[in-house]
Amino acid sequence: MDYDVVVIGGGAAGLSAALVLARARRRVAVIDAGEPRNAPAAQMHGFLSRDGMRPAHLLAVGRGEVIGYGGDIVRGRVRRIEPGFVVHSGGAPTLTARAVLVTTGLRDELPDIPGVRERWGTDVVHCPYCHGYEVRDAPIGVLGGEERDASMHQVLLVRQWSADVIFFPGRLTPTAEDRERLTARGIRIVDGDVARLVVTDDRLSAVELSDGRLVPRTAVFVAPRFVPHDDLLTDLGCAVDENGWVSTDPAGATSVPGVWAAGNVVNPRAQVITAAGAGSTAAAAINGYLVEDDIARSRRLVRT
Repeated sequence: MDYDVVVIGGGAAGLSAALVLARARRRVAVIDAGEPRNAPAAQMHGFLSRDGMRPAHLLAVGRGEVIGYGGDIVRGRVRRIEPGFVVHSGGAPTLTARAVLVTTGLRDELPDIPGVRERWGTDVVHCPYCHGYEVRDAPIGVLGGEERDASMHQVLLVRQWSADVIFFPGRLTPTAEDRERLTARGIRIVDGDVARLVVTDDRLSAVELSDGRLVPRTAVFVAPRFVPHDDLLTDLGCAVDENGWVSTDPAGATSVPGVWAAGNVVNPRAQVITAAGAGSTAAAAINGYLVEDDIARSRRLVRT
């Protein structure tokens, strides 16, 4: 099947882009595997007019809007994109497109501590702006992650929402200055390896250390390692930056003509509203790209 644009990934970025493109009267398809990053979360926050909405409900409404303007929603997982562009996926027909937008997101690589993965998205979270208000004034723990700077930034920020914050550096080694900054911010430090998170009656109740100490906590923040789902982009030869993330211009264009990317696949800090805006911006740029392509095609026909 032939399209002007194939959008790969049906989250906020992909659906926002598809909506703009469909309203621009472009033939657009969204291929989605149905595995959104924020699926474990009961609600999303910080999205004006949609604060508190279930993530699944936002996507369902978005799909309906895209379909209402003539866009197609296809369930499947894209395996590869041939230059040109031919989009191959499992469980879906092969599609061709004049341009592609990749919005496949990322995965959160969590610390290998019992209880973290099981409670992820409920009382174990990572984004203070997304979840901080819901655990305001609670006894909060922050677990040190692989990257010292990211962990320090997170714990200092979390203190904004509660006066009772404890930092568990684990295998991190805070500097003397780090400890001074934490103390000045009113954050306690509990050294020692974290053995597990204790859950009582389906609620987080404590952080257990390897020496057996139990530190009561009802919410825990972690700084996961962000791993982008960018194989489709790198396989096409899209350039990456010094941190290994695919590079884009402000409108989402990659180094490969006709290939755009938006959302968490290229921006680990993008919240739902940020990703939606990036998708909308990319869509306008893609439509402009197609306009120029339309003109070039017409001129070639006139010359022949």
